[in-house]
Amino acid sequence: MDAMAWNGSTARVPMVLYTRAGCTLCDEMKAEIARAGLEGEYELREVDVDGDRDLKRRFGRRIPVFELAGETIVEGRFPASEFRARFIPAARVWRAGAGAGAEGGAR
Repeated sequence: MDAMAWNGSTARVPMVLYTRAGCTLCDEMKAEIARAGLEGEYELREVDVDGDRDLKRRFGRRIPVFELAGETIVEGRFPASEFRARFIPAARVWRAGAGAGAEGGAR
């Protein structure tokens, strides 16, 4: 099934992965996201928490953390099916709001 079929929107949902250098769990979770079959649905930005004192304090060892439009949708270890189950409803909400009309999904 084409991932766009669940919404019909072409806006790419902004997602942030909070990570750090050498985080093998972060790499595993990026692979799970790829297996979720939602390529082209989101625009992923990776942020190294160790490069920002406030982020390092906020997240500590609690990574990876994935945020969609500022809301945490998953953190730690999760299978592709869980990512997909959380991403789709969160993306629907984002697309129905301000993000749906934004060019390329940028807000």
